[in-house]
Amino acid sequence: MSIRDEILRLKAEKNAIIMAHNYQRPEVQDIADFLGDSFALARKAIETDADVIVFCGVDFMAEAAAILNPDKIVVHANGESRCPMAAMVDLEKLREMKKEYPNAKVVAYVNTTAKTKAESDVCCTSANAVRIVERIDSNEVIFMPDRHLREYVQSQVPDKKVILWPGYCYAHEEITPKLITNLKKAHPKAEVMIHPECSMETIALADHVFSTGGMVRYAGESEAKEFIVGTEEGMAYRLKTLYPEKTFYPVEQSICHNMKRIHLEDVLRALETLEPVVKVPEDIAERAKKPLELMLELGRSD
Repeated sequence: MSIRDEILRLKAEKNAIIMAHNYQRPEVQDIADFLGDSFALARKAIETDADVIVFCGVDFMAEAAAILNPDKIVVHANGESRCPMAAMVDLEKLREMKKEYPNAKVVAYVNTTAKTKAESDVCCTSANAVRIVERIDSNEVIFMPDRHLREYVQSQVPDKKVILWPGYCYAHEEITPKLITNLKKAHPKAEVMIHPECSMETIALADHVFSTGGMVRYAGESEAKEFIVGTEEGMAYRLKTLYPEKTFYPVEQSICHNMKRIHLEDVLRALETLEPVVKVPEDIAERAKKPLELMLELGRSD
């Protein structure tokens, strides 16, 4: 029996669902029950009636699923798949910043640890960061940890002060204006979609700024036949699978090696052993759940 067939057998036997982020390896995307960006995955996690959630993504995503589903078994396919940007928040510095800006609300990008979320007022994803900052009841916002997403949000919500935290995503740092310019020259008919974790200089070259979920929606609705995909290269595979009649050009230099730690063998092992189970200390989970739930509430489009 192939690894894929064994995964499918165990999934049915254990009433499990496999959830995967859009940046996962093609073979992992192919066996997922649900693919999405961070916001879609968070919503799907609380909708499923599965007993077991096998999460194929970096650590903060699996933590969020566990926090939102305390009665389910949440298994991280590979515990070594961690987000470096999530580790760029120093909690003591955050507490100092909260004292420096006592009237500010703390908006934590979902790409943060549970401990960071527990110190925050509301979470957001790249799909709803602008909407969250617009709707939150404060004219000052401590936004962390992605500096580029913060700068993009500030450009869209100029009437509020969005305070900088100096974090970044190394995969999106690789997407430079030069690379996008070269792709545009090579593919002049292609529309350019850029993720808001990229620099503002790169975003300036975009036709559209989208989360990965936004890219999925727009590529399906657009009459365009060619697209430059300005995010982690795994996203192009997802788009090609969904829309085989269209052409997608990835930025091949943009690779999240942490996402790519997860292989089919990891998914199989997770289903066989139901390990490693994601456990968040109860006090942290209770505090982190509130900003996640508020994100799901405020992040809805009207």
